[in-house]
Amino acid sequence: MTPLKLRPMSRDELRRVDVDAVATFHLPTLILMENAGRGAAYLLRDRVKSANDSRPRVLILCGTGNNGGDGGVVARHLELFGFDVRLVVFGDRERIKGDAATQYEILIHAASDLTWSPGEPTSEQFDEWLERADWIVDGLLGTGLARPVEGVLLKVIDAVNRSRKPVLALDLPSGLDADEGVPLGAAIVATLTATFVAPKLGFSKPGARTYTGEVVVIDIGAPRRLLEPFQVSADVETA
Repeated sequence: MTPLKLRPMSRDELRRVDVDAVATFHLPTLILMENAGRGAAYLLRDRVKSANDSRPRVLILCGTGNNGGDGGVVARHLELFGFDVRLVVFGDRERIKGDAATQYEILIHAASDLTWSPGEPTSEQFDEWLERADWIVDGLLGTGLARPVEGVLLKVIDAVNRSRKPVLALDLPSGLDADEGVPLGAAIVATLTATFVAPKLGFSKPGARTYTGEVVVIDIGAPRRLLEPFQVSADVETA
């Protein structure tokens, strides 16, 4: 049996995959998050390893949603690989729920370098974090974003882009509309995007590559039967 090659999917289709994974296949979303973050961590490890960095310093920037939870998984695995990891969560700790909260609890008990920023960090502090990093991992905002980025996260995105440091985006660059491929006010300019399950619909739109950089699809363990309706048809592959 050959591996599935999936067509680009919309945010609603991807949301349905998550729902059906739980409702029909009884697959906990925590497992999907773990697989996503672990796959992204291995991708970054292999890229950095090829650059001969002895102990890479990685700054992981997270929001309070599931994209941030993916970032928590990445942090844990990069620490296991021997990376120097700092993870910063922007937003109130009380807002973090579900799978993301579970991932952060694991990190807390693992004594990881985890910083909570309920408000805006000082520019000097954030500039120091950015300057020290060899790579930045973007786990700020996920596919559910449907309105312009504002407030602290807008300033964070602008600062990351000004730094010109290489960025690994988790699922999609924060601020990019998943369906339209355009920034919602502002978007991370990524070097590499580890996108989960399938390419996003907006990735093929004009100008989107400026933000995504290279796109690598990460298998997160969704059942084959669940994904078969989204596979590229034979006539498209041979066209």
